[in-house]
Amino acid sequence: MSFGIPILDNLYPATMDLWPIQAKEFNKVFPFYENLKQGRFTTTKCKDCGHVMFPPRGVICPECYSENLEYIDLPTKGKVLIFTEEVKGVPLGYESPLIHAVIDLGVEPCRRMITKIVNCPAGVLKRGDEVQLSVFEVPPTPIEKGRAGTIMAERVFFAFEPVKK
Repeated sequence: MSFGIPILDNLYPATMDLWPIQAKEFNKVFPFYENLKQGRFTTTKCKDCGHVMFPPRGVICPECYSENLEYIDLPTKGKVLIFTEEVKGVPLGYESPLIHAVIDLGVEPCRRMITKIVNCPAGVLKRGDEVQLSVFEVPPTPIEKGRAGTIMAERVFFAFEPVKK
């Protein structure tokens, strides 16, 4: 794994990995990532009590402790309520500008969420701007598959980006 910093190349790959392992064998919310690969932004809902939780849960409902969960779609567009831009001193593994925003998806109970904003130069984003889901690939991770050997598991993650006007 290359971090773009020569002294760190091939060092600390597991401890500096910013992204979750998304393989079915290691992650109970594996369907969330499969849905992202299809451009769907989803979360879990309890079929028994109706509680919707974000981020998605993979095992039980935190309200009624039921294991009867289903994935539901969330909106893929929202409006920026407030944001921060970090241009200098961006942490290792991130690119400048590092923009985080609280966005309003417009539906309860997952109405507001904090997310990274991508594909946006510094100084351009404004309060009230419309943003949309952006799914992007992250570095694959090696997964041991027993006799099949080690495979490189493809991974994705999400952020939001300004809607092109």
